[in-house]
Amino acid sequence: MKLYHILPICLSILIFSCKPNGQEQLNLSEGEQISYNIHIRPILSDNCFACHGPDANKREAGLRLDIAENAYAALKESPDKFGITPHDISQSELYKRIISDNPSELMPPPESNLKLTEEDIALIKKWIEQGAVYEPHWAFVAPKKIEVPQVKDEKWPKNEIDNFIWAKMNKLGLNPNDEAEKHELLKRVSLDLTGLPPTPEMIKDFEKDTSADAYEKIVDKIMDLPSFGEKMAVLWMDISRYSDSYGYQDDNIRTQWPYRDWVIHAFNKNLPYDQFITWQLAGDMLPNASKEQILATAFNRNHKYTEEGGVIDEEYRVEYILDKTNTFSKGILGITMECAQCHDHKYDPISQKNFYEMFAFFNNTPEKGYEGDVSQSKPAKTPILWIEKEDIDNLLTFINHQDSSKIMVSVMEELDTVRTTYILNRGLYDARTTPVGPNTPESIFSFSQNLPKNRLGLAQWTVDKNNPLTARVFVNLMWQEIFGRGIVKSTGDFGMQGDLPSHPELLDWLAVDFMDNGWDIKYLLKKIMTSATYMQSSKVTKKHLITDPDNIYLARSPRLRLPAENVRDLVLASSGLLVSEIGGPSVKPYQPEGLWEAATSGRGELKTYKQDMGEKLYRRGLYTFIKLTSPPPMPIIFDGSNRDQCEVNRGRTNTPLQALVMMNDPLVMEASRVLASQLTENYIEPQTAIEEAFKRILCREPNSKELDVLSGYFKEELERFNKDQASADDLLRVGEYPIIKEKINPNTGALMQVILAIYNLEEAITKI
Repeated sequence: MKLYHILPICLSILIFSCKPNGQEQLNLSEGEQISYNIHIRPILSDNCFACHGPDANKREAGLRLDIAENAYAALKESPDKFGITPHDISQSELYKRIISDNPSELMPPPESNLKLTEEDIALIKKWIEQGAVYEPHWAFVAPKKIEVPQVKDEKWPKNEIDNFIWAKMNKLGLNPNDEAEKHELLKRVSLDLTGLPPTPEMIKDFEKDTSADAYEKIVDKIMDLPSFGEKMAVLWMDISRYSDSYGYQDDNIRTQWPYRDWVIHAFNKNLPYDQFITWQLAGDMLPNASKEQILATAFNRNHKYTEEGGVIDEEYRVEYILDKTNTFSKGILGITMECAQCHDHKYDPISQKNFYEMFAFFNNTPEKGYEGDVSQSKPAKTPILWIEKEDIDNLLTFINHQDSSKIMVSVMEELDTVRTTYILNRGLYDARTTPVGPNTPESIFSFSQNLPKNRLGLAQWTVDKNNPLTARVFVNLMWQEIFGRGIVKSTGDFGMQGDLPSHPELLDWLAVDFMDNGWDIKYLLKKIMTSATYMQSSKVTKKHLITDPDNIYLARSPRLRLPAENVRDLVLASSGLLVSEIGGPSVKPYQPEGLWEAATSGRGELKTYKQDMGEKLYRRGLYTFIKLTSPPPMPIIFDGSNRDQCEVNRGRTNTPLQALVMMNDPLVMEASRVLASQLTENYIEPQTAIEEAFKRILCREPNSKELDVLSGYFKEELERFNKDQASADDLLRVGEYPIIKEKINPNTGALMQVILAIYNLEEAITKI
């Protein structure tokens, strides 16, 4: 393609990608109604709310623009003037100021480096002329199921999701892709539900099954595998900021891993999401709470802890409660409440008082900011759940603990008397001002007087079907897990500064459907995965790139690199090295020598890095030991979370370091060596061995051109190693997995190089 052919395409993509909130260009007709939520609020939020929004302390001229009655009212400093006068731009100071030529009157002020576009000004003008109608923020209104849209092509939709997707796609002049090939669907489903590639046996069985419900059967089968819970747990470990150390200076080991075992177990037994949340927020407060329900509350205790001498106990105790509050608001409600720790939220209707009322729910635990002598580091902090061997044998059978020692887990507990909570001036632990009690923001959903004012009441408020956020946020998380981008792109921010949903009616329909079907997580995932939207091919056309380069409207299946943990899992599984043991303590795989020692001043077990041996080297990425002060390098290079705070989404970068890992990491090289050794044992012909390796890693047959290239590479490497036996010897000794002496030969070395090349194909670690 010539350069002058490429430039118009690139320009079109650039123009589209620069539009605010990822929304499509809206060519409004003369009589079309302007929407406050869609057209106006994003402009005001970005440019005006910092000085004329919810934060009373920063409000200028007494003008508040986020609430209609305030915007319509007479200005405090000029009673004869009004911020906005519906239907009359000549009497609306807002409009006069945004078109002013006088720098001292112009809004936003020139020194703010903010500037409205001509389109922004035209939208505000038209909105005022139409009556300046305000609307409640979409995310704070309980979701409702609207009637499913009708589509012209009634053959394409497989369920309701497709009707919503088609309706939006059709407006942009897009048509859906054809259905993906069978092998693509199987790999996609397996990676999405288990994080592992399908086994050769699964591939063979699925190819043979020509029944009409073959696809639905394989979805059900894969969803019932124990590895489903492991895949789902990766996301929840990010949200719950799980780690194996305390963080801060002088880092040391902690034993929160039984909580991870519980999360895997909960997903595998399909614990309804409302119970899943309730147990984690307040399992200890349920009537006759079991040890399993108490263990679930470790969710709240996964934050960092200091073990530094000389710290102020109350300062860090407050820090821990702040973390709990922010994790709850971001991970479960999808709201950035931490902005209100020091002052009223500048964009959302959440005051500092609201923040500390929420804080109060978590402020009644006997937890301490600092526990005694630094030299006596404990694997859990008060309050503690002790898990005995008897518990594991009878009640907590899902915990993978091989010896008879007790396990200590940090969990939640309530004080006998209520601790008073204060609004903290500027968020400082010792700057107490007004006392407040537990409550939730009215702007989201009022807290019923019938609910207890404690964490159990908070949990019941959270999973109330009238709560506008909880179901929406989780449905959006699952959509993001599958399609790489949520219906709301800003997964952790459903507030005023967050992105507008690309398909608001679909999000609401799914949220209500999810609740109506018992908060059933597997039901929700199956609904998405059996849609025609999900089953499309990932082929990209020129029209796709010009009209929807970010694939917001899903006229094709997205091509997504696997999450960091699943990159490791794919290598282990396809090579036959994977140890499929579920749960248990974290493990320490290969890591560059001296990394811990150079990066941190750990103590005790974490002073130096002691690599595990044997089967522990081949556990799934979920179980990799996470030291907060020096996170494992391979996951971080592939955009894994460092787990020092709640994370609801990860970036997907493409860097040279990732290529270097795939070419040089001891695990990838060892896996290539082990698979080569196995295949040379089972297949006499090199080409047959290459075909088998290709199928195991890429989950499809190679075409003739691919096979020719790989066979040619094999011959080149075989010739090289025949001339230089020492190089083959060195190459084949990488990794701890034992190798038979007879397999240390040029043939195995050449096949190893071919397999390593296959692992380095973009398709190998990409869901297509």
